[in-house]
Amino acid sequence: VHFTAALKGSQEVPANTSPGTGSVDAALDTATRTLTYTATYSGLTGPATAAHFHGPAAPGANAPPVVMVARPASPIKDKATLTDAQIADLTSGKWYFNVHTTAHPGGEIRGQLTAGR
Repeated sequence: VHFTAALKGSQEVPANTSPGTGSVDAALDTATRTLTYTATYSGLTGPATAAHFHGPAAPGANAPPVVMVARPASPIKDKATLTDAQIADLTSGKWYFNVHTTAHPGGEIRGQLTAGR
């Protein structure tokens, strides 16, 4: 199953006016429960201090991190093995990805993951 997200400050909760933008491209292998992903971004107010997948949360709501990113420098390329509950939340549209900076410790850019290609 393929997922994408467009990362923008306007998608953060609360929204911000960051000039940063980015994207996430991910693929879930349902047989192995492995999520392989690439996240890229540019134009942030400063270096990324963290990046995570969060859930479960609908657009406009916040949730705790569920997949931590070890190295938040763009491009981020990694994979994670998910639980059945995480897969259910991801495929239900209840995950988002965001990038944090010193100026925006709660998240500078964010995007909700949606299925499809």
